[in-house]
Amino acid sequence: MGDLARTPLHALHVELGAKMVPFAGYDMPVQYPMGVMGEHQHTRRAAGLFDVSHMGQVVLSGASWEAVALAFEALVPMDVLGLGDGRQRYGFFTNDAGGIEDDLMFARRGDDLLVVVNAACKTADIAHMQAHLEGVSVEVLEDRALIALQGPAAGAVMAGLDARAEGMRFMDVADLALGGIAVWASRSGYTGEDGFEISVAADQAEALARLLLAQDAVMPIGLGARDSLRLEAGLCLYGNDIDSGTDPVSAGLPWAIQKARRAGGARARGFPGAEVVLERLASGSATLRVGILPEGRAPMRGGVEIFDAAEGGVQVGQVTSGGFGPTVGGPVAMGYVQSAHAQPETPLWGEVRGRRLPVRIAELPFVAANFKR
Repeated sequence: MGDLARTPLHALHVELGAKMVPFAGYDMPVQYPMGVMGEHQHTRRAAGLFDVSHMGQVVLSGASWEAVALAFEALVPMDVLGLGDGRQRYGFFTNDAGGIEDDLMFARRGDDLLVVVNAACKTADIAHMQAHLEGVSVEVLEDRALIALQGPAAGAVMAGLDARAEGMRFMDVADLALGGIAVWASRSGYTGEDGFEISVAADQAEALARLLLAQDAVMPIGLGARDSLRLEAGLCLYGNDIDSGTDPVSAGLPWAIQKARRAGGARARGFPGAEVVLERLASGSATLRVGILPEGRAPMRGGVEIFDAAEGGVQVGQVTSGGFGPTVGGPVAMGYVQSAHAQPETPLWGEVRGRRLPVRIAELPFVAANFKR
């Protein structure tokens, strides 16, 4: 435990009674006294505050916006050049085999690009950008924290502290002042709810967190509820649902590849694994990420094998993430199945401790998104 890094909010987590666990090399709160179920439900009906300071924040800058954008496009299959100032996109680094090396968020701030990468991958991601972004400065923001305010009350809380937040829509990015604290905020998140992700100077993170927690609607939320919220929202967890061997089409992420980077687009190809990814976009994939609803009350965790028959038969897939969905009121899971078995309502069987239990394929997300459009 002594080797674990600590976020700028570590002392506050301990003060609030959090149960701390190792996660991606950090000592992080998995839950508070309210418990995972209560935290999940509170976020769905009001607003939850999450510490995500373990993630990597990087600013890319260069001679011009065009230089920065085109350099970054050589690493991702997204339309970066067409991103408007004050807007953000979801993206991912690909490898030469078309696999996903990490998924990320990137936002245009003037002529600069702010990139937020996953904690477990950030060392490799930073090295990747430093090695391949010619003519672009890669500044790692070691002195900033990142917190997320998520839930249907998040907009009112933020607007009460800075009225400019009210005019922000999903994936907008803006400079705000919350209680006099300067922040970079994006209207985005990892729960399927309306909300904000807020970058703040590390030495002001605790003051900002206390300010937000002082609002009646806001409670602290740990990693446990963060996982159940993102699972109900059908959002991938890197290392579970997507990894370096998963192509974007199989993962159900072709929506993230804009027209400009596809075959016939203005800047088609030009990213690692382009031929593989574009071929999958044209021809489809043999396996697809799907929602899986187990019957009964027993959750099916990652690694559970999926079969096409209750007895005998063949394995047609595997669960990658699973647990109890408090909003759904039962177990939910995601995984990959052969495309022939990927249609919603297809009956299949998951094998748990030697027993095959019925499941059915479900559309994602399990809980409809509540973003502010």
